[in-house]
Amino acid sequence: MTQREIGIGLIGAGWMGSLHAQAYRRVGDHYPELPVRPRLLVAADVDPQRAEAARRMGFESTTTDPYAVIADSQVEAVSITATNDVHVELIRAAAEAGKHVWVEKPVGRFPEETAAAAAAVEAAGVYSTVGFNYRQVPLVVHAQNLVAAGKLGSVRNYRGRFFVDYASNVARAFSWRFARDVAGLGALGDIMSHVIDQAHQMVGPIASVCAHQEIQIAERPAAEGATQFAIAAEGSKMRAVENDDYAVSLVHFENGARGVFEVCRTMVGRHCDLGFELHGTEGALGWSFQRMNELELYLPSQEGEDVGYRTVFAGPQHGDHGRFEPDTGVGLGYSQLKVSEANGFLASITDGKQRRPGIAEALASARVVDAMLRSAESGSWTSVGEAIAHT
Repeated sequence: MTQREIGIGLIGAGWMGSLHAQAYRRVGDHYPELPVRPRLLVAADVDPQRAEAARRMGFESTTTDPYAVIADSQVEAVSITATNDVHVELIRAAAEAGKHVWVEKPVGRFPEETAAAAAAVEAAGVYSTVGFNYRQVPLVVHAQNLVAAGKLGSVRNYRGRFFVDYASNVARAFSWRFARDVAGLGALGDIMSHVIDQAHQMVGPIASVCAHQEIQIAERPAAEGATQFAIAAEGSKMRAVENDDYAVSLVHFENGARGVFEVCRTMVGRHCDLGFELHGTEGALGWSFQRMNELELYLPSQEGEDVGYRTVFAGPQHGDHGRFEPDTGVGLGYSQLKVSEANGFLASITDGKQRRPGIAEALASARVVDAMLRSAESGSWTSVGEAIAHT
C-alpha cells in the first residue's frame, strides 16, 4: 500500500507533547492500514530548552514561536499540548490556516472558550481530536458495547469518579494548575471533563445537574516556575489557590438514568482513580483506570445458582487490544491509548469522517460543566442547555 506523507507540527514540548510524538512514531506499527505516514516537522515551546529537546522526540526543527508551526506550509496537522490559556487562540489560528487539530482537554480555561474553539473548527471545516484518551481503553469500549446491545437492560444508576492525589500535599508548590488566568477552572474543568465525557460515552446526554465545588487547600507555597509536582522550600511565601480542588454533582440523564459524579485532586492515597459503576435492570459493571485491563461484570445466572461479579480480563477480542498485545491478560498502558487516539485523528483526516472524541464532544462536556457552575452558584438543580458561562 502506498502511503502519503502528512506533515505534523507540535505546540507544547512537555510530557504530553512527547506522548503525542511517540504516538505519531508508533501509529504505523499498530495500524498499518493507515494510508498516511506522519512526518514530524516542527515543534514549538516557549521554553527554549524544552523546544530544543523536541529534536529527541524526532522533530526535524524546533522553535519558541508556536505560530511558526501553524505558518509552516508543510504542516497539515497540529498537536496542541500547551497550557489551557492558549488553547483557543492556537486552535483558531490553526483552523483558519486549514490545519487539523489534536488538542488536549479541557480545550480552554472555561466553557465559553471551548465553545469558541468548537465554532472555529466547525467554521473552517477541519478535523479534530480531543485527548479524552480513556475512551480508547479496550475494556471501556467493550463495556460501551455491552450497554448499547442491551446486555445490562436499561441503565438506572451511574457513578463516575476521578480522584487524584497530586495536590494532596500541602507543601506542593503553587503551579499553573492553581492559577485561574492560566488553568481556568480547577478539578471541575480538568478532571471532571473526563468523567462527563466517559458518562456520555457509556450512558448518553445529561439533562440536568445539582452541583457543589470547593477549594480544600486554600493556599500553597509560591516557587518561581514550579511544575505541578514540585515541593516548595520550607518557609516559602504563600499564595492563594484560585480554583477548585473538589467538585461533586447529582446527575439526571436524558434517558432517565440517575447518577453521581465526584472529582478531587487532593484525595490522599488515590493516585489516578478514574472509574465508573453502572447498574442496569438486568446487570451491572464497573471499571477503574488503576486496573484498566480488568472489567467487573455482573450478569445474573439462573435461579438458585451462585451469583456475583466476575472479572473480565482484556484480550485481543476487546477493541484494539490485539493491535498492541497478542493475548488475554497481557495489559496495555497509558501511552498505548494515545497511539489509538493518533490513529483516530489521522484516519479522520484521510477519509473525511470525523471520529469521536472531537471538539464537538469537548463542547458537550463543557456544557455540562457550565451547568454545574451555575448550579453550584444557585444551589439548585440546573438544566444543561445552550447557556455558556462568561467569566
